[in-house]
Amino acid sequence: MTIPIIDDLDQARHGILRRVALDEVSVPPAVLARIEATFGAPLTPAAAVERILAEVRHDGDAALQRWNARLDGYHGPLEVPAGRMAAALAALDPALRHALEAAAGEIERFHRRQTRASWVEFGADGALGQIIRPLQRVGIYVPGGAAPLPSSLLMAAIPARVAGVAEIIMCSPPRDASGGIDPVVLAAAAIAGVTRVFAIGGAQAIGAMAYGSASVPRVDKIAGPGNLFVVLAKRAVYGVVGIEALPGPTETLVIADADADPRHCAADLLAQAEHVLASAIMLTPSRALAEATQREIARQLEALPDAREAAETVAARGAIVVVPDLASAFELANAYAPEHLCLLLADAWEHVGRVHNAGGIFVGTRSFEVLGDYVAGPSHIMPTGGTARYASPVNVDDFRKVISLVALNDAALARLGPLAITIAEAEGLHAHAAAVRARLDEGGVV
Repeated sequence: MTIPIIDDLDQARHGILRRVALDEVSVPPAVLARIEATFGAPLTPAAAVERILAEVRHDGDAALQRWNARLDGYHGPLEVPAGRMAAALAALDPALRHALEAAAGEIERFHRRQTRASWVEFGADGALGQIIRPLQRVGIYVPGGAAPLPSSLLMAAIPARVAGVAEIIMCSPPRDASGGIDPVVLAAAAIAGVTRVFAIGGAQAIGAMAYGSASVPRVDKIAGPGNLFVVLAKRAVYGVVGIEALPGPTETLVIADADADPRHCAADLLAQAEHVLASAIMLTPSRALAEATQREIARQLEALPDAREAAETVAARGAIVVVPDLASAFELANAYAPEHLCLLLADAWEHVGRVHNAGGIFVGTRSFEVLGDYVAGPSHIMPTGGTARYASPVNVDDFRKVISLVALNDAALARLGPLAITIAEAEGLHAHAAAVRARLDEGGVV
């Protein structure tokens, strides 16, 4: 297996660069078979999620315990004792602890630049302003799977803490019948300031945080990545709680010119490709670089201890697209709206202004995306699936809200009241107009 090279732009637009809606995602037969075995019926993933959420909403803890047992073979308590976080941190390998704490410091330093205060402006009409308040309780979902993801926890929980959220709860799947959450994740929870931890995974965790139960408090907003079932559950509970995004499989788009090092191009594509269902795509006007990168990917795959996932990704969801020029590359990139946009260009800074849609821009060969995954500072939870056209990475604003402040006086009433009456009557809302007249009639306000 190798990464294909595509010379036809129309083929690229309608193939590797075509966005697929969540409802159109192809579900592997093995997943459908597991759903049927679990539910006793051939349900779609969305229907399976709806059933789990309905049970959690109706039965609370009992449903959570049933689904923990059924899906993860876990029969233990839902909440992880608070002391386990501190114990996991104390037992952590010193080098890993130092790395996680240093990463947390970079993430916090970056997000503290985003803080802003409430404001009130007084004038002849009285006062107007905005009161900025943090959310009171936030839920963070941390995926389980084959490897722990302490970095994802830091990237969600630290911006929430910087925003001033009073209570941060975390849900993550129990690892096995003995329960417990990976100690590295628990240590990261201690570093990030997580308040409470629950051994609950999947759609049932999203339902627990959205609806609440005897054990799990209801949150104001849920953040964090997850698999298809988690994303479908987040979509289903939106409106009951806030949802920061519906993150899909991760993706990288590299734009490289003839001066780029094919080793770097290949390394950046493969780093993304080892995530499940990831996309790894490169656009370049250099056919020679495309071919050199293709050869380099094959060489680097052979050097990886386990290259199965990366090899499958580059063959099935990867491509090197040869474009006429860099202008075409940026046109395609803005239409694709990638999660990660990596500029391996000799004059990368000069091209930043051409980017309109991306979750994050990685400028130059020393700003590669892996550093963004862990230690650069911005949250690595970024918009995927083309949602970078309108969405942003997780940030402090995800965890606070703005309350408008209106404190007007008689002068404002005399000036604005007649305008409000005119608009209200045009809309046929006569009680609205009457409410204004009632004030205008008081005390001779004209």
